[in-house]
Formats: sequence, structure tokens, C-alpha cells
Amino acid sequence: MAENIKPLLTKFLEQSKTSNLTTAHYINRYSDLKVKVSFGQGNIARIPWITFLAEGQTTADGIYPVYLLFKKEKLLILAYGVSETNPPKIKWVFDSHPVRIEDHFQKLGITPDRYGDSFIFKIYDLNLELNWGNIQNDLDDIIKEYKSLLFEKHTESKELNLEFNFNDFPLGLSKARLNISISLALRFTAALLTKPFVILTGLSGSGKTKLAQAFALWICQSDRQFKIVPVGADWTNREPLLGYPNSLESSNYVKPDNGVLDLLLEASQKENQNKPHFLILDEMNLSHVERYFADFLSVMESGDAIKLYSGTSRKSSDDKAIPQEISWPKNLFIIGTVNIDETTYMFSPKVLDRANVIEFRITQDELSDYLASAGELNLDGLEGKGSGMGSDFVRLALERNYPLENADQLNKALLFFFKELKKTGAEFGYRTASEIKRFVGIAKKLDPDWDLDEIIDAAIMQKLLPKLHGSRSKLVSVLTSLAKLCIDGTVSEDEVKKKLFEVYDTDGFALGLTVKYKVSLEKICRMHKNVIANGFTSYAEA
Repeated sequence: MAENIKPLLTKFLEQSKTSNLTTAHYINRYSDLKVKVSFGQGNIARIPWITFLAEGQTTADGIYPVYLLFKKEKLLILAYGVSETNPPKIKWVFDSHPVRIEDHFQKLGITPDRYGDSFIFKIYDLNLELNWGNIQNDLDDIIKEYKSLLFEKHTESKELNLEFNFNDFPLGLSKARLNISISLALRFTAALLTKPFVILTGLSGSGKTKLAQAFALWICQSDRQFKIVPVGADWTNREPLLGYPNSLESSNYVKPDNGVLDLLLEASQKENQNKPHFLILDEMNLSHVERYFADFLSVMESGDAIKLYSGTSRKSSDDKAIPQEISWPKNLFIIGTVNIDETTYMFSPKVLDRANVIEFRITQDELSDYLASAGELNLDGLEGKGSGMGSDFVRLALERNYPLENADQLNKALLFFFKELKKTGAEFGYRTASEIKRFVGIAKKLDPDWDLDEIIDAAIMQKLLPKLHGSRSKLVSVLTSLAKLCIDGTVSEDEVKKKLFEVYDTDGFALGLTVKYKVSLEKICRMHKNVIANGFTSYAEA
């Protein structure tokens, strides 16, 4: 989403003229970086500041882009910030020779109060009218430089057995110019770790396949660890994925040309069990999923082996031995992409129940940001950059215990939604409840600052709403009740109708209601609009 620094900076400059030290009303994220604002602690600071911090960087021992307001000199400096408290573990790298703040002021016969070791990126004279276009471009440039530096530093060693750090992935996406929000990437990663089957649905051309490809490229050591396989409309059984025993030659097994069986065999090798492997099924619903994917759905839950053939041992045409059965590789992750049109099929509840379903949509601001961005998509720079964390990624996926604080808050929400979904036959079972609890625990581990209500919102959207479909008479009252559950506080059905459903297209939710589950509520409003207009609706949209 396009972001504008003017509101934040204007508020900052105005507050700097007062004795007010509070900062709780400022945004806490900008361009996927944490924002910290300070006017002093206890006493008014001579130099208020705004920092933009990547994960792992702090004002006490890191590097960061920073606005420094030298009030006495009436200068605002955008700087390559350097911690004054402890020597930072990472250093800025410059193509030219930027001027230290201390050196700049000494030339003017002034000794700066603080932050002399930081380097100047741009100086703005507050006696003059500010050019907000230039200010915006300057900030975008230094943040781009900052992200690029951290991405290279974090990923310069591919072979190390590193702890998985989600925040390196969005840095890579930004460098590759893939326009995916950090919240969507976070939901995707947490979903993969929750259960190794994720379905990406939504608008065609919105980045579903590219996100799956980017993650596999980033975390895998080689292209032997992933396959992107277009699903065919003629897939009526498992043979396109697993091959078949040659009935004319008792010693021969015919492998599929797409390499899926090779991927499973590779993932099953003992030496590869700590390496993640990915099967990306593109346009997964061009055929009935249950017909070609039934074996995978079954063993994914049971942990049993997939039986390939019986009788005497067989080899493929390249003289490789094919086992009679394959145990389900615990390091295999399956990502399906889905488009909805007249050529595709709907998913059955048993498929949806076994997956996290993540919907892709594009806002006008996001499209505007994309159109304004320079450069072509380039995934080559992602290749293997996160492979040092692959082993820990597999470990996290196999970890069973993710304790959760405030479990009562989640349990209460699940019981409320269960009650309403049961009215339309879309209630969920123990497996879904268990996977949602696991998703919430993993999400908190990946990003401890992620608000619990936002995580619950993502879980509702991914696990509870996808099975919801039906006629107007069946769904209108249920959608109304679900919308009420997404609002903080008590609202009447009349308020839901007038303040949500009737104004959704124009005014959104800015009508005095506090929204608890924004993503889910937006989806419910769209489904209500569709069921009123067409007499039928479902989670899947074109």
C-alpha cells in the first residue's frame, strides 16, 4: 500500500513546538519498518527524532534511517542513524563519502548536542517551505538502501544453520520488487508452518504463484527442492502426480514428466530430511482436486505411506529404483494456487478443511504504488538467500508445542463463530480448532508484536469462512450475525445493515464502529453484497 510521510512528519514538527512528550498516537509501522518517535523522557529533548527500524535493529545498538530535529538551528536532518549507546553489529556501507553530522556543524562553528556520529542523507531548512515530494522521495531512497543493506548482510552466508527469521523474507521481496504486503507474507509463512498445505486464491494476476515461487527460491538451496506444476484440466486420477506401473513391462514404472515423484523421493532421502521441499500446484482447481489429490489428502492426516505398486521391484526409464511405497515426507510443503471462473471447479469441504486458504486482493492504493514503482520483477536475487534457515524452518513446522498467552480470548472467539456457523451447516471440528490455535501460537512466535485480534482475524478468514456458501435465504441472517461478531462491542442488526452492508462500497467502516476483525468483516460484507445481488454466494470470488 502506498504510504505518505507527510502526515507523520507534520504531526511530529507541530508537536515539537509544545511540551507534550506522549507518542502513543503515532503510527508504529512504516514501509514494513517499526517506527519510534521521541520528544524526550521526563524532560523535553533538545533533538526529537523519528527512527525507522528493521527487525534486529534498535536505537540502542543498531543502525536505522532517522529524522533528527535540531530545533535551535531550525534544521531537520534525514540521517544514516548510528546507535550512541552500543557499537552496532552492522555498519552502513556507502558508495560515496557522506558527511558526519558533527563535521557538518563544526564547519558552521557549532557543536551538535548529540548524534554527531550519524551521517547526513539530506538536510531540510525549516525556515523555508518544505517540498513534500522531495521529502517523500528522499525517505523512500534511504529506506530502500537500508533494506538492501540488511538483506545482503543477513543472507551473505547460505550454508549456516541459522535460526529462522521471517523478517528477512519481506526484505527479499522488496529487493525483488514483488509487491506483496508484509502482513500477507506473514500470514502465508505462519500458515505453511501451521500445516504444510496452503491454498492461495483470489484475483488473477495478483501475485499468488509469484509469492509461492519467491518463498521456495528464497529458502531452498537448489531448484531440486521445489517444483511448479501446472494442473491440467484432464487430470482425473493420481497418475499426473505419482505416475503408474507399466502394465506391459513388469519391471518398469512410468514417472510423470513434471518431476513430482522425483521431488517426493528427493524429500524422503535421509540426508534431505532437514531441507524444506515445495510442490506448487498452479491453477489447482482446473480439475476436480479430489480426483488427482486424494492420496495426498489422506496421508497428510494419517501419516501413512502412499502405495505406488505391488509385486516385484520396478525401475523408471532412467534406471532409478522406485520403491513400492513412499512415506509422507515431513519436510514437504504443498502450495496450491486457485483462480475462479467458468473453467474451474469449487473445492469440497474436506479439501478446505485440510488447508489454510489465503485470499489475494488488491486495493487502489496498492495498484497506484505498483504503477508508480520503477523496475521489473526480478526473483533471481532471492535464490538461496534464506537457505541457511531452511533446517530451522522444518524444525518449526514439526514443533508441536506453541504455548499461547491470552488463550481465553481466542477460545471465546472460536465458540462465538462456531455457534453462528452451525446455523448454516458450516461449523468446524476439533482439527480446525486445533490448527487455529497452532496458527495463532506460530504467528506470535514469528512476530511477537502482531496484535492478537489481528491474528485471530487472519485465522477466521483462512480457516472458518472458506466453507461458507449458500443461497440468500440460508446466508443473510448468518452473515449479519458474523458481521456483529467482527465489531468490538454490542451492535444491533439494524446498525450492521445501515453502518456496514449499505455503505461498504463507499464509506468502508468509518461510521463510529470499532472493528475488531477487519479482514474477515470486509469479506463478510462482500459476500452479503453478492448474495443480495445474485441470490447465492460463496467464499471463492473471481
